[in-house]
Amino acid sequence: MFKKLLLLCMLLFTGFGFISAQGISIGIGPQLGWQKSSSADKGSLMYGAAIRFRISDAVGLEGSINYRSEDYANGALNVKTWPIMITGLIYPVNYFYGAIGIGWYNTTFNYGDQPFVQTLQNNTQQNFGWHLGAGVEIPANQRLNITADIRYVFLNYDFGDLARVANSGDLISNFFVITIGASFRIHM
Repeated sequence: MFKKLLLLCMLLFTGFGFISAQGISIGIGPQLGWQKSSSADKGSLMYGAAIRFRISDAVGLEGSINYRSEDYANGALNVKTWPIMITGLIYPVNYFYGAIGIGWYNTTFNYGDQPFVQTLQNNTQQNFGWHLGAGVEIPANQRLNITADIRYVFLNYDFGDLARVANSGDLISNFFVITIGASFRIHM
């Protein structure tokens, strides 16, 4: 895992050198979202940060890291995830974009104290998923863009024996997220 993360960092720094040579716009800032997994007990906040590269008027790229937490099977399981996503942005018209990308999800499963899940072991998984969506990126001033989008994430957690012991049937971990963000622009 460390080698993969190191390789990703090296690729990003190489990309920064290319971007600065091309005069491409970069934006970095916080994100806040509301997310709900198909089988989760309820929706919750998701927060993190993103960096956006506007390669041309029609194409962009976003890298983000977030934190999300949700409960399943009436609180029998708490799932905490740190998604790292890479998203391609296509701007068919100014301010509006379509988004498609992949994500790596480092996920911790913490089982509650209900008697029927005490035999299950807490564990951590790494999963890959993909997402698509659409949004807007509106300039607020010379240095700040406001972003908002909705994305649907296709993600397959391995819930193991939870569905059987919690008598909750098939648990689905796909989720949607509605985010808003601020992107502070840097022109190279």
